[in-house]
This record gives sequence, C-alpha cells and structure tokens, in this order.
Amino acid sequence: MSDRTVFLLAHTGREEALQSVEQLVEGLLEAGIRLRVLAAEAPDMGFPAGVEAVPTGPGAAEGCELILVLGGDGTLLRGAELSRESGVPMLGVNLGRVGFLAEAEREDLQKVVERVVDSDYEVEERMTLDVVVRTDGRIVHRDWALNEASVEKASRERMIEVVTEVDGRPVSTFGCDGVVCATPTGSTAYAFSAGGPVVWPEVEALLMVPISAHALFAKPLVTSPDSVLAVEVQARTPHGVLWCDGRRTVELPPGARVEVRRGAIPVRLARLHRAPFTDRLVAKFALPVTGWRGAAER
Repeated sequence: MSDRTVFLLAHTGREEALQSVEQLVEGLLEAGIRLRVLAAEAPDMGFPAGVEAVPTGPGAAEGCELILVLGGDGTLLRGAELSRESGVPMLGVNLGRVGFLAEAEREDLQKVVERVVDSDYEVEERMTLDVVVRTDGRIVHRDWALNEASVEKASRERMIEVVTEVDGRPVSTFGCDGVVCATPTGSTAYAFSAGGPVVWPEVEALLMVPISAHALFAKPLVTSPDSVLAVEVQARTPHGVLWCDGRRTVELPPGARVEVRRGAIPVRLARLHRAPFTDRLVAKFALPVTGWRGAAER
C-alpha cells in the first residue's frame, strides 16, 4: 500500500452513485491507493476493511492527494467546500444532468481510475466569492461561494426592493425576485438561468444579474475582478434571504447590505481533458453545430 490517499465523496442516495463507488474503490485499492470517506456516509457505501472513515469537518480531506466526487451539481458543490477548506483539488464525475464542474461522466469511470493511478491530470484554480452581510454598519455574517451569492425575496407573493452598487457607486433601484452575483464558473449555473452571459472560466470577472426585475434598465453587468458588488435591501421592503451556492442561507432583514468581492481562497479543480471550454459548452447544452466546416487548415 502506497502513502497516496484519495478522498471519496458520493451522493449515497443514488443507486448509480453507489454502483460507481464500487468500481472506483476496487480499481484504486488494487493500485495500492488508500481511500478516505466521511464516517456519516460510510455505512451506506458498504466499504471493504481498510477504508478510512473520518468525521465531517474542515480537516476531513487534509493530507489527501485528490477529492473524487460522484453525483450531480449539489454533490459537486459539497466537494468544492471540502476542496476549498483543504486546498486539495477536486475531480468530479457527473451523475446528474449538466454538471459543468464535473470532468467526467459515469461511462468514463475506468479511465478516471487509470488517470488517477498514473497521476495524469492537471490542476487549475477557479475564482471564488467572499460575501459579507452588514446590518446597521456591523458585519453580522461572512460566507463564500464558488458559483454565486444571490439575494432573493423570502416570500413568493412579494417582490424585494433593492439598490445595486458597484465599487461604492449606486447603479439602480428596482423591485425584483432577486439579484445574482456570480463568478465565471457560476455563469453557467443560476446566473445563466436568470439571463446572464456565459463567461469563459479563464476570464477574470464578476457578474451581477437581476432576476425578473421591474425596471427599464436591469441588464446583467460584467465588472472587473477587483470590483466590489453590493446589494442593499430597502428599508420599506419585506426581508430577503442570501443564498451561497444554493447550499448555505441567512435571512436578510430590511436595510441589510450584502457585499461581494473576489474570494481570497480559490477552489482547485483537477482536469483530465485539455479540450477548450467551447467544446464543453456545446456538449453540456447539446448545442446544434451541424454545418460547421471549421477554420481553413494552415
């Protein structure tokens, strides 16, 4: 047994995930790679003896070479939390629908095992967001996000009134269902559904995308990566909620202010393919490209 350790995270509620886990575990253990899992999930996975089970916490993935994640977007974002806390790169296997964070599909499992065993992958860093909530000028909450931080209405029947701000200057006031502040990675997630632009991952920028705004000017904005975005909940409006990556939430009372800036700590993603993002975009959204002849050969 080598001293290499891979952390395995899976959506244990999905049968296909458990089947995929069995295949990965068998291949990695045969290659002499140690495996680590969360103790809370170990009983559902039925691991053989020798697989290390650790408590859920910030240090769960410390000392691992890689975090292997099997599941849909929610599971991949859970893996991103472990990756950011530990600095260990994450490699996602998509068992959901789109899965832009994933690097492989279920049918690629054998190839994933081979590439991990051979350490045949590259690591890239993705920008994150640092999020601060202020009430009466005091910081009452801190958070972060890989995809987006969204300020949203709390009740279905009432809009939320907000003021948006970029770099300390007001941009507009309007009623809306919410405002999404996103990274380029998040441009193909919630921000995309709200009508925002697709931004290539290597572009450093921040996005601000209104959701169903009642205003003549409520266009998506793309700002400098060094900008500070802010969304203030108007004092006359019902309270709102802040969601970070759709996983962590906090209530926003009237008058609350949410500030979003480039995160100090990136998330590291392991990459198996060198294909351009354009190809990933076409494949994930099944975009029609029939008739394309390509550039003339040099």
